[in-house]
Amino acid sequence: MIAGEPSGDLLASRIIAGLRQGAGGDLRCAGIGGPRMQGEGFETWHDMHALTVFGYVDALKRLPSLLSTYGNVKRRWLAEKPQVFVGIDAPDFNLRLEAQLRPAGIPTVHFVGPSIWAWRYERIKKIREAVSHMLVLFPFEEEIYRKEGVPVTYVGHPLADTIPMKPDRAAARASLGLDASARVLALLPGSRRSEIDILAPRFLQAAQQLLARDPGLQCVVPMVNAQRRAEFEAILARYPVPGLRCVSAQEGDSSMPVAWRVMEASDAVLVASGTATLEAALFKRPMVISYYLSPWMRRIMSWKSGQERPYLPWVGLPNVLARDFVVPELLQDDATPDKLAEAIWTALTDDAHAQRVEQRFTDMHDTLRRDTPALAAKAILEAAR
Repeated sequence: MIAGEPSGDLLASRIIAGLRQGAGGDLRCAGIGGPRMQGEGFETWHDMHALTVFGYVDALKRLPSLLSTYGNVKRRWLAEKPQVFVGIDAPDFNLRLEAQLRPAGIPTVHFVGPSIWAWRYERIKKIREAVSHMLVLFPFEEEIYRKEGVPVTYVGHPLADTIPMKPDRAAARASLGLDASARVLALLPGSRRSEIDILAPRFLQAAQQLLARDPGLQCVVPMVNAQRRAEFEAILARYPVPGLRCVSAQEGDSSMPVAWRVMEASDAVLVASGTATLEAALFKRPMVISYYLSPWMRRIMSWKSGQERPYLPWVGLPNVLARDFVVPELLQDDATPDKLAEAIWTALTDDAHAQRVEQRFTDMHDTLRRDTPALAAKAILEAAR
C-alpha cells in the first residue's frame, strides 16, 4: 500500500480496518503510509512525507529522494510479490509504479481516480494499462471508467460517512467561544503558502467590506499548523480585520479537524477551491468558491495538461457533483475583494438561498454516503484472489 499525504493516510487506515474484517484478521499490509495506517497495524517502510511535495519547484528539489523511494519499493515488491497492491491517490507516483507491478503479475487497485474529467483525459490510456481495478469517490466517475474498459467500483466518499448529516451549529460555536447570535463567516484561503499569499489579501479585504455592513460579523480562520498561522497573521497585519479569530487545532473540540468545527459554526464559508469545498458542502453551508493562479503557474499547468482550462464549466467539487452552479465561483480576474464581498454577503443574508443550498447539499451527502471501507475491502480482496 502507498498513501502520500494525510487525507490518503486517513482513507487507507479505514480501508485496512475493512480489509482486516473481510480477511478474517489474517492480513499483512506494508509500504508507504502515515500514523493512522500504523495505528491499524501497517508496516511502514517509508513515511508518507517522503512523497509530500508542494508545487513543481518543490517536486524538482525532491526528485532524487522521490526516485530513491520509488526504486526501493519497486525492487522490494518485485522481489517478494504481494497478493495485491493498493495505491491511495498520489497518481503521479502510484500510476507509474502500478505500470511496473501489474505486468509482473501483481494485481493493482487504485483508490481515488485522477480528475480526468477535468484535466488530461488522455491519462485514461495509462490507467487502463496500469490499474487492475479502480475505486472511485463519485458516482459519475463509474460511468467514465466503465466506458473506457477499466474495471471500477463506486465506493462513496468516506467524508460523507464521517461528517454528520445534521451539523450542530450551536455546539460548534460554544466549543469555539463564538457568539451564538452573531453572523459567523469562515475564511479558508488554502493550506499552502502560495495559496495564502495570493488569496488571503483578497479574502481579508472582502471581510473588511463586510464588517462595514455588519460590525457584529465574526470572521474565523482555521489554521492547519503554526507555520501557516504565522504566514497568515503577517498578511492580516497589512489588512486588519477587527475581531477576526485564528483558530488552531488545539482550540475547541478536538474530536474533529479544526476546519470542520469552524465550518460547522459558520453561517457561510469563503473558501479556496479544493477538498475544503466538499467538506463545506457536507456541512450544508452556503459558500463562495475562489481561486487565483499566477500567470507563471497558469503557463505551467497549461503546458503540462495541454489545455487552457478544465473540460467542465465548474471548478468547485460541489458544483461538479451537482452539475450546476449551486454556489458561486469567483476565479482569476473575478476574484476581487469587491466581488467576493458582494457574493458572500448574499450567502450570509439570503435565507431562501441558504435553504436551497442546504437541500441540494443534503441530497449530495446522501448520494456520497456509502460503507466505503467495506466496499473498498471487498474489491481489493477480490483482486487479490
